[in-house]
Amino acid sequence: MGNYVFKLPDVGEGTAEAEIVAWHVKVGDVIAEDQNLVDVMTDKATVEMTSPVSGKVTAIHGEPGEMAPVGAPLVELEVEGAGNVKGNGTAAAKKAEEKPAPKPQTKTPSLSPSGGEGKGEGVSKSAPVSPPHPDPLPLRGRGGAVVQAFTTRTPNDKPLASPAVRQRAYELGIGLQFVPGTGPAGRVSHADLDAFVASGGRGVSVRSGPAPRDGIEQVKVIGLRRKIAEKMQEAKRRIPHFAYVEEIDMTELESLRAHLNKTKKKDQPKLTVLPFFMRALVKVLPDYPQINARFDDDAGIVHRHAAVHIGIATQTANGLIVPVVHHAEALDIWQSALEVARVSTAARENKATKDELSGSTITITSLGPLGGLVTTPVINHPEVAIIGPNAIVERPVVRDGAVIVRKMMNLSSSFDHRVVDGYDAAEFIQRVKALLEHPATLFMD
Repeated sequence: MGNYVFKLPDVGEGTAEAEIVAWHVKVGDVIAEDQNLVDVMTDKATVEMTSPVSGKVTAIHGEPGEMAPVGAPLVELEVEGAGNVKGNGTAAAKKAEEKPAPKPQTKTPSLSPSGGEGKGEGVSKSAPVSPPHPDPLPLRGRGGAVVQAFTTRTPNDKPLASPAVRQRAYELGIGLQFVPGTGPAGRVSHADLDAFVASGGRGVSVRSGPAPRDGIEQVKVIGLRRKIAEKMQEAKRRIPHFAYVEEIDMTELESLRAHLNKTKKKDQPKLTVLPFFMRALVKVLPDYPQINARFDDDAGIVHRHAAVHIGIATQTANGLIVPVVHHAEALDIWQSALEVARVSTAARENKATKDELSGSTITITSLGPLGGLVTTPVINHPEVAIIGPNAIVERPVVRDGAVIVRKMMNLSSSFDHRVVDGYDAAEFIQRVKALLEHPATLFMD
C-alpha cells in the first residue's frame, strides 16, 4: 500500500488560490477514480476537483470557507501501489487522529433579580441563590386524606407577589393564579416559580399573542455568497453611485409583446420585457460610449467598448449571478430572448462557463413582478452603469387633459459619477424611454 496526496492544481488564468466551498468525501471513505472530492471557488467560477486515483481517504485539509494556495495538499489517500509520497502512513492523518477534540465551551446563563438572563457567562459566586422550595406541611383532611398546606386561591383572587416575581412570571408565560404560594397569605416567591416550573407545571399563558422566539443562527459567509458580498462592498467602496429614475409608459410595448407571444412560432421563445430593453440599449449606446464602458480605476483608464455585452442579473439558489449575453448588437429580439434564457438557466444550474460569467459592459437587473416602485441598483464593477426595470402597474395618468389608465413602469438606473455626468445619464435614459414608449422605433434603422 502507498500514500497519495492530491494537491490543489493550477486552474488557470493566473489563479494563485481558491476557496474551499464544499467537501464530498470524509476520512475513511473508499473512493473511485474521477470521483468528486471537493468544490473550490476561484474568482471566476466554482470548480469540481475529482480524484485522479482510487483509494481510501486518510486525511482532508481545510474547512469550507478557508483559502487554499495552488499546490497545497487537499486530500491524502491510501492507494494500491507506491503512490506519490514516500513513507508509511499519512502523518497528517495520524496527527489529526491523535489530536484531542476541543472541549465544548458551555455558558450557563445567570438569572437577573427580575428573572431574565444576566450579562455574565455563568452564575456568579456572590450571586444570591434562591432557597429550595420548602416541602409543604401535610395536613389531615376529612377521612384522613393528606392535603398540602398551600394557600388556596379562587380564580377571582389576585395572587400576591413582588413586581420582580410578576415580571418573571410574565416572561415565562405563567399565570400567577396557577402557582401555589408558600409565603404569607399565599404570596408567590421566586422559589415558588422555580418549583412550579421544575414540576412540569405550565399553567395558562398570560399573553394573548404568540409566544416569543429565542435563538440565533450563525451562518458562515463562504463560497458564492462571500464573493457576492466582496463584490458589492468593492463596488460601493470604489464607485460614487448616483441614481436616476424615469417613468415609462409601457402600454404600447405590452400590447406589442402580447401580440408577438400570441402569434409566435412553436420554436420561438416567449418574450419578456428584457429583450426589448436589450434592443433599446443596443440602439442608444453607440451615441453614449462612456456608458458602455469598463473603468480600470487602478490604471485610470476607461475602456469604451463598441460591442454591447449585456449582463443579466440572475437570482439562483446560491445567490445573485450575472451571466452575460455577448454581442447583443448582433441579435434580433427572438435571439436575444433565447440567449437570455440559455445563460440564465446555465447560471441557475451552476453550469455557466467562465466566458459566460465575464466580460459584460453594462448590466440589466430586474425583479420582474416583484420589481417594486423604485430600486437603487449597485453597479457591477468595473462597469459604469446598470439599469433596473421595476414592476409594470396600471396607474391613472393625464393625457390631453383627460385621466386614463395606462401601464406604467419606473426605470431605475445607477451610474458611476467619475465617468458619467448626470446630464448625459438623464439624456441616455430619455432616449431609452422614447424607444420603449414607441416600440416600432426599436426595429427601425
